[in-house]
Amino acid sequence: MPEKLKKSIRDVPNFPKKGILFKDITTLCKDKVSFQRMVDLLGHRYVGKKIDLIVGIEARGFVVGAALAYKLGAGVVLVRKPGKLPHKTHKESYKLEYGTDTVEIHKDSIKKGQRVIIADDLLATGGTAGAVVKLVKKTGAKIVECAFIVELDDLNGRKKLKNEKVFSLLHY
Repeated sequence: MPEKLKKSIRDVPNFPKKGILFKDITTLCKDKVSFQRMVDLLGHRYVGKKIDLIVGIEARGFVVGAALAYKLGAGVVLVRKPGKLPHKTHKESYKLEYGTDTVEIHKDSIKKGQRVIIADDLLATGGTAGAVVKLVKKTGAKIVECAFIVELDDLNGRKKLKNEKVFSLLHY
């Protein structure tokens, strides 16, 4: 079944810059059969695992996270870029290929001991996901797993997630 999902993802050469082959999940999301299949496959993995919250990473992770939360009867927490959340936040900066970036989470969004899944569309180098792991740990939550639709295996993003469990539906 995952092979059918792979066919619903569009490759966009040279985006966002020359030499990058972008995996565009918007084509998967607009196809109701592929989208439902993706949500069902991810959701089935966590049924009965007592998940309290899904942490969605801006912006495509919001789509994945919200759908997965609905499937599991869990809440959704948003991780955003600086200045987008209206209340007190934890911040975490991380290195990019050229410079740094920062992500934020509301300080009161997760209670100590809650069981969470971190969700996003794609795991590449792991910089953003690694920063989100650090943010979630600041709240005292238990990270059950980091879940992705796509993983670009050659970029070794799992290494930045260190001791966290990682699951990806599709591998390239």
